[in-house]
Amino acid sequence: MTDLSYLFLPTVFLAGLLATLAIWSRRRLWVKLGALAIAGLFLPLSYASFATLLSKPKPASLEWWLQHADSATVLGSSIQEDRGIYLWLQLADAIEPRAYVLPWNRDLAEQLQAAMREAQANGGQLTMRLPFEPSLDDREPKFYAMPQPALPPKDLNPPAPTIYEQARRNERDA
Repeated sequence: MTDLSYLFLPTVFLAGLLATLAIWSRRRLWVKLGALAIAGLFLPLSYASFATLLSKPKPASLEWWLQHADSATVLGSSIQEDRGIYLWLQLADAIEPRAYVLPWNRDLAEQLQAAMREAQANGGQLTMRLPFEPSLDDREPKFYAMPQPALPPKDLNPPAPTIYEQARRNERDA
């Protein structure tokens, strides 16, 4: 199930509960029918609003389930001056990448650009440290390029090659 299903199921339950309360209340029939119609319109409207939110980047301050992530791989970014820093992150605990927006911070944007240049020059990945923790600690960078991966070790004593020989026929059989 996706996050959309997890958010929509409690909404359906609450709308059903409200509709049940409206039906069993001591009101006129037209009030009960109006309450049922409102509950019926509420469900597709809430589903459409949840589905619309899926395509928008989530503010990093609203991440509750994955807030204790130590690091995340930055797959892409877009910097909008005075608006925000938009990131496409691959978290270790999540299967699919997710879009987030950080509040605008000039120093953080410059740090992201410098780390992107370094990662591109090294051919490595860009990583973000503590992506959801609001920290005022400027001693350690928030974004950093992963070091260039080490070359595979050379085997100084390679194993002898395997030699396959065709079985010789017995000369008498020939």
